[in-house]
Amino acid sequence: MIILGIDPGFADMGFGVIEVAGSKDRCIAYGSVKTPAGAPITERLSRIYDELSAIIAKHRPDRAGIEKLYFSNNAKTAMLVAEARGVIRLCLEKHGLSCTEVGPAEVKIAVCGHGAAAKPDVQKMTRVLLGLAEIPKPDDAADALAVAITVAHTRVAVEKKALL
Repeated sequence: MIILGIDPGFADMGFGVIEVAGSKDRCIAYGSVKTPAGAPITERLSRIYDELSAIIAKHRPDRAGIEKLYFSNNAKTAMLVAEARGVIRLCLEKHGLSCTEVGPAEVKIAVCGHGAAAKPDVQKMTRVLLGLAEIPKPDDAADALAVAITVAHTRVAVEKKALL
């Protein structure tokens, strides 16, 4: 099974693609989609859609995961990220991909074993779990890979529950 993980962003959207074979996860690709600062909002959202469509066409994932919106202090940034999430969700729907939303604590638990893990710990464990030589860069890509791992582990847990 191929899983696409997404760390939504307006200026920088991280993506990670993993293959799950049994209990082994393997990294296929990761990176980020950057949108040009100062460009019109619609142009930036269109770029997110187009580049995500190309990633989906290239890697042909079976399912996707996206991190839930984390709202901090900057309402303007949160609104733009929310718009980007809408475009991302639309793109996934148009490509027939089911999407699992995961929160930051779920990612920390799936990757590190506890919900209080620090961001560097999640990135280090993502590297270890995928057998990578280095922590994936940029940070948004590492976060997206962690989302994909979370979806893989959540899927396994759900499937095991269904068998009981």
